Amino acid sequence: MISYPIQAGDLTTRVLEAGAGDRNVLFIHGLGARADRWGATVKRYALHGYRSFAFDLPGHGFADKGEGRQYTVPEFARVTRALMDQLSLRTAAIVGTSLGAHVAAHATLAEPSRIRGLVLVGAVGLAPLDENSRRAIRDNITRTDRADIERKLKFVLADPGLVTDVWVEEEWRINTSPGATAAFEALGRYFVDGLPNDEIGEQMRAIVQRVPTCLIWGKEDRAVPVAVGKTVAELLGGVPLHLIADAGHAPYFEQPDAFDAVALPFLDTLPWN
Repeated sequence: MISYPIQAGDLTTRVLEAGAGDRNVLFIHGLGARADRWGATVKRYALHGYRSFAFDLPGHGFADKGEGRQYTVPEFARVTRALMDQLSLRTAAIVGTSLGAHVAAHATLAEPSRIRGLVLVGAVGLAPLDENSRRAIRDNITRTDRADIERKLKFVLADPGLVTDVWVEEEWRINTSPGATAAFEALGRYFVDGLPNDEIGEQMRAIVQRVPTCLIWGKEDRAVPVAVGKTVAELLGGVPLHLIADAGHAPYFEQPDAFDAVALPFLDTLPWN
């Protein structure tokens, strides 16, 4: 796997890449995370014949941060499409988790002909989130001392023992790097005031008839419970919902074998030619 900076429109960000060929898969991380969360997945999927990419969304990881940017899902979707252009990806499948699933869905709405398929994991932004939930997300993303970061990481996993001191330290250093506070505060305001305007479950119902879509949820997900996944499946017209046992909000990380047993066969069936 290689890692490098890249210009996507007006954003400088970082890409992880592995594999070769023209079966392109783009992985999009969730709120407060970064491309590294997909690192092991990118490597595995390259071994299965996919040219795999993950990148840092604006305000996250090693991407541009700070004031003067739009921190919204439509903007993140625009950056995603700009990145595909810069990487010369005429088409790709997208695997998005949490906020990344919302971004993937928005990118697909804008240019469905470029998207071979969607894997949406613990998705937000398709089913409505009540105001209390949105405020809780705002509070979580804007609290970035070490203790809060450790608590958040343990909350999203079914097995909190997977959270190490090294992981907490790295997360703290990146999420308190220059510009990160301003970015997360803007994202927090967006979740409370702007997110309802960008929910797209009803719009995606027609799109999934043209773009094959797979829903995956951790059975022990406390951040975005399985009940939300069932609502999303209904909104999308009965798209099958696959539950991963002994996994929270990051089943690709906690239970990679079980996750791959769903995602890889789905990707293999897509119309790549």
